[in-house]
Amino acid sequence: MSENAKKMRKAPTQKRSRERVENILKVACELIAAQGSDAMKMGELAQKAGVSIGSLYQYFPDKASVIHALADRYNDESRHCIEDALADVSSKDELVRAFDQLIDTYYELFLAEPVICDIWTGTQADKTLRDMEMEVSRANAAMLTKAILRIRGNDGDASTIAARCLLIMYSGEATMRLAISVPSKEGREIVASYKRMVGREITDMTRV
Repeated sequence: MSENAKKMRKAPTQKRSRERVENILKVACELIAAQGSDAMKMGELAQKAGVSIGSLYQYFPDKASVIHALADRYNDESRHCIEDALADVSSKDELVRAFDQLIDTYYELFLAEPVICDIWTGTQADKTLRDMEMEVSRANAAMLTKAILRIRGNDGDASTIAARCLLIMYSGEATMRLAISVPSKEGREIVASYKRMVGREITDMTRV
């Protein structure tokens, strides 16, 4: 299946069409939360969303394109959260605190929306979603790199810092998937351990 086939066939422009797409994605989330993305069928999605299968295919050519749209949505939420958290940090302590809170927020988001984990589990079998995850991790790492260089007064090896920030962001996604797949007590300890590791890395990178 080509990369283009995984994307929306037609972007909605009119209000009614946008509302229809929003409803389709909302129902898709409900179905995935109830039975997993593998079990979701396009016919069932159309029926539950109250649209004809033809109308559904006007926007989404297949199930992969629905998953792609949902993943895109969660990526946008993630990016905005990171932008807001890192925008005004000006010291090492502020950055460590901001990232610490960001991890907690992200973990709670995953707990509240288990469908995210189901979607992201599919990244291992879907090259388009794997590429998307890497692209998002790089974009998020760039924001962290920018914050660290700002604190350092733009002193330091930007490429080395960027690579370390990419590791932090990419492993953060894996940490969240692991944390919500185990019992809550164990999951919170996994998140706490990740926060400690990231705290040490940020402290080291912000040391001039």
